[in-house]
Amino acid sequence: MSLRVVKVGTSLLRSTEARSTAEAISALCLNLAQCLQRGDRVVLVTSGAVGLGCQRLGLKTRPSTLRGLQAAAAIGQGHLMALYEDAMAAHGIPVAQVLLTRSDLADSRSYQNASATLHQLIEWKVLPVINENDTVSSAELRFGDNDTLSALVAAAIDADDLILLTDIDRLYSADPRSDASARPISDVHHPADLQALEQGAGDGGRWGTGGMTTKLAAARIATASGITVHLADGHDQHTLETMLAGGRGGTVFHPHPQPLGHRKSWLAHALQPQGSLHIDGGACQALCDKGASLLLVGITHLTGEFQANQPVRILDQEGHEMARGLSSLSSEALRRLVHEPARTDRQGSSPVVVHRDVLVLSTPTIRQPDP
Repeated sequence: MSLRVVKVGTSLLRSTEARSTAEAISALCLNLAQCLQRGDRVVLVTSGAVGLGCQRLGLKTRPSTLRGLQAAAAIGQGHLMALYEDAMAAHGIPVAQVLLTRSDLADSRSYQNASATLHQLIEWKVLPVINENDTVSSAELRFGDNDTLSALVAAAIDADDLILLTDIDRLYSADPRSDASARPISDVHHPADLQALEQGAGDGGRWGTGGMTTKLAAARIATASGITVHLADGHDQHTLETMLAGGRGGTVFHPHPQPLGHRKSWLAHALQPQGSLHIDGGACQALCDKGASLLLVGITHLTGEFQANQPVRILDQEGHEMARGLSSLSSEALRRLVHEPARTDRQGSSPVVVHRDVLVLSTPTIRQPDP
């Protein structure tokens, strides 16, 4: 039995002259129901609450304020779930609403609880319908897009595949709608190739939309966790049917050959760093080549304010991020110790600031040392 996460965005659910939101959801749910009836397992990550809320209010443009977006989401979320409930009930399959914020996945216990709840729903043959909790999410706690959320969910439940449904059939070297020389990209095999695509996308201008940038980021998160990612046209019902049956999407991002484990994936992607530790060349080499812990003696300076056991970025001598982890000391304690002439104890040992068990390398081409 395969376990797949399917992500569908607002653009695919928005009402048009040709098809209403209810009809779009009904077509999507037909494919999902067929997948479940075959014995496979599927989780849905959906957008659309804000759009439906605006539609119910008769608003022609999305609210520009956070409270306006939250209020629209509060109106639209119930309607969105009712549409999924009705569509899946036609196939005799129950649904469950799961609303998440980044803080839910940033806490280790909450992350484990969310994973366990989703696995229980899957075991009960219920379709989990996941959305970001727009009604209460503050700007600081938002995922920013459901592409990122879908990748984090896929990692949390050890999914086999992540299917990103969009409004184009595959990834292109440029925006095919405006550049006749744009060439299709069918496969992305190596993490370095994916990293280059992300850097080239920038703010989305290369493809004419920021949406592709977030999908590349989602692909990086998921493939680093050993998950195959498919990018495909969500308007094509046959394409989704093919992918849910084990076929491929228009562009396939292949999993990292040495994927992160559950905890390392959580450290690398779910946490929001609160500060940065700048380290010297010797410490960089120890982390990358020896799988060592980060010792106090290797830290040159730090930025930001954080408490003990909060996440931090670890930067090399050029200021590039090379790892993330949980600091065993607060920024206040670290600043005091970093400026002390002696950074070792009576036995000549330097204190551990980030233990190797709670540290993950950021560079995708570097092998993650085994703990």
